[in-house]
Amino acid sequence: MTCAGLTAEALSGRSGVPVGSICDAIDYRPELSPEECARLASVLGLNEVGLCALASGKYPLPEPNGLPFQVWPLRMAHGIGVVNAYIVGAQGGRGLLFDTGPGSGALESVWPPSVGAVDGIFVTHVEAEHVGGLRDAVERFGASHAFVPAGAEAPPAQPMGEGETFCAGGLQVTAFRTPGHCAMHNCYHVRSAAVPAARTLLISGDLIFAGSAGGPYHCHKQLRAHLRRVLAAVPADTIVAPGHGPMTTAGNELRFNPFVV
Repeated sequence: MTCAGLTAEALSGRSGVPVGSICDAIDYRPELSPEECARLASVLGLNEVGLCALASGKYPLPEPNGLPFQVWPLRMAHGIGVVNAYIVGAQGGRGLLFDTGPGSGALESVWPPSVGAVDGIFVTHVEAEHVGGLRDAVERFGASHAFVPAGAEAPPAQPMGEGETFCAGGLQVTAFRTPGHCAMHNCYHVRSAAVPAARTLLISGDLIFAGSAGGPYHCHKQLRAHLRRVLAAVPADTIVAPGHGPMTTAGNELRFNPFVV
């Protein structure tokens, strides 16, 4: 609706969907029928199949397996939902940390005991629920490498821009600069340095979720451009690990995500 430059009232007028139902959906209380979803998809230029699948609770979710390294999703309560951080690798109890949750207590509560050291920390964007535990995580693990998107400020992290790469523990991490949801946002593509042809992982922050996308609070044109750019830049079987919600794959979102158009 924001990308189309419409108010809830204007969208209701064009689609015939009651404005109250549209406002409920915006407030995370969706009770839209398939017919209403089809009309909204037509007006807004969305993927009708994916939107109707979401509305019916049948959005397809592929199995997030087959990676050549281990991934720990760290799911922490935040507001009315859950925010995700991830540990990747952890060979010999070492790994890379992506996002740090709303605070050190939340991160500590879900931390796997088998991971005792962090070789690098990568923040997708500096919203409080994704960066709140950064300083404590750096101090606790003595992480000498911590990164935020270029232009963002979150001491003691340093900037990481488009195409820059960091290697540690047999993993290679490459940054995509993906503003749109906010002005400074990165996604991180994680590959095995030892098995470059193996399945890869995309830490997507709040750019893209399974069946959804981040709100375009900075720029809706940039958000929509980066949605397709990043998903097309990685192999279709790449597992997508978002800042909220379940994992998916790049190919699945290119096919079904209503907002990747």
